[in-house]
Amino acid sequence: MGIISVDLFITLDGVYQGPGGPEEDESSGFALGGWQGRYLDEENGAAIGEGIDRMDALLLGRRTYDIFSAYWPYRGDEPIAVKFNAMPKFVVSRTLADPGWEGTTALADVEQVRPLKDRFEDIHVVGSGDLARSLLAAGLVDRLNLYVYPVALGSGKRLFDGDFGVPAAFSLAQPPRVFPNGAMLLVYSPAGEAVTGFDMSK
Repeated sequence: MGIISVDLFITLDGVYQGPGGPEEDESSGFALGGWQGRYLDEENGAAIGEGIDRMDALLLGRRTYDIFSAYWPYRGDEPIAVKFNAMPKFVVSRTLADPGWEGTTALADVEQVRPLKDRFEDIHVVGSGDLARSLLAAGLVDRLNLYVYPVALGSGKRLFDGDFGVPAAFSLAQPPRVFPNGAMLLVYSPAGEAVTGFDMSK
């Protein structure tokens, strides 16, 4: 059986919105997009590329699908574009019935994601925070690949926001990787419910 990995670029205060550019995602008035670029370096880029090389299917939420489908089909022979355009893609959406990006299948809900683990070895969710939360709640996430950047924004969409749901624990799946410009990659696996109530005075 394959695994589902969530790849997310986040700030120190947990914001994942609009890392790639100022106008990438301006929903809810977000005006701080493009925060990732300052911290990209060769090693960071290589790690991201390694993750893309491993994936054999791409799973997206509707908003990220709209961003990707308006960009990657028009990037010619760039390596990431070639990979994304050729691989099977899935978008979870209640309203999109006929995706225009070649090789994309629309899924009505997260329960339709479950059978994909029998078909593919390493399915990656890129961005798509709302979808990632739904997959976590459904017990369908096997890896959280968090690329953490040394910047705090104070506002924006967060993976673990106030309506995340059941408290959850995670364990490191591999040693952290630290990159020259201060970013790091933390890879976690779900480890059941969060354990609380420890009395440190005893």
